[in-house]
Amino acid sequence: MSMELYRSADHVCMLFSDLVRSEDGDAVQANQCLIVHRGRGMLLDPGGNLTYSDLLMTMGRYCLPKDLDYLFASHADPDIVASLPRWMLNSQARVLIPSMWARFVPHFATGRVAPERIIGISDRGGRVNLAGCELLILPAHYLHSEGNLQVYDPVSKLLFSGDLGTSVLPTGQSVTPVTDFRAHIGHMQRFHTRYMVCNRALRFWADMVSDLDVAGIVPQHGAPMLGRAMVSEFIAWVRELRCGTDLIDETTYRVPPREALIA
Repeated sequence: MSMELYRSADHVCMLFSDLVRSEDGDAVQANQCLIVHRGRGMLLDPGGNLTYSDLLMTMGRYCLPKDLDYLFASHADPDIVASLPRWMLNSQARVLIPSMWARFVPHFATGRVAPERIIGISDRGGRVNLAGCELLILPAHYLHSEGNLQVYDPVSKLLFSGDLGTSVLPTGQSVTPVTDFRAHIGHMQRFHTRYMVCNRALRFWADMVSDLDVAGIVPQHGAPMLGRAMVSEFIAWVRELRCGTDLIDETTYRVPPREALIA
């Protein structure tokens, strides 16, 4: 499904949510997002090889590969970057990726990758000029990757948050904007307590984004949270969430007993 998140005369933001297909349902659902400003595009977290062909065709209604300036990777998980070699082959776009993951990009390629097409972004983040639109690259370290970045679009005021804000929806349920945040927590709780590293990182993130005018949060998995009221509820929730290393103790690290034979 293609979801138009924002449109004006020279700016559009799209969400593609249903391009991962698996006959037995065991593939991770993933969203791909596209920002187009004055005809030039940035594709965010383009996905793995499961998404490439359908995304290439679907995206063409909004931005052709030849008009892509950037491919943004929030971190280096395969559901985010596995298709990068194909995008690099079929476009002249440059890859924006956290510096600590930049040297991993060639491992996904079948041939030599021109180093000038890979732009490593420092831990502090930065700003990227997309045809005159200055996008903010924000640090989101340990949420969940130890090197992790997000994109804030000041035109649409959307925050593309990567894995932060992920919801795991029931099989077959379409991705639609959240309407009841309290009910939606049930789709986010388990993922966030397991994949986010610690509350300390969440609180620093919450303080940072509270200084921005955020009209919507669009994660890489599951439903977007649109509207300032919904954004405020999410920020308040993660600010208090105990997760990751907050929840471990000495019982987490035990030599498995003999009866725990796997195979």
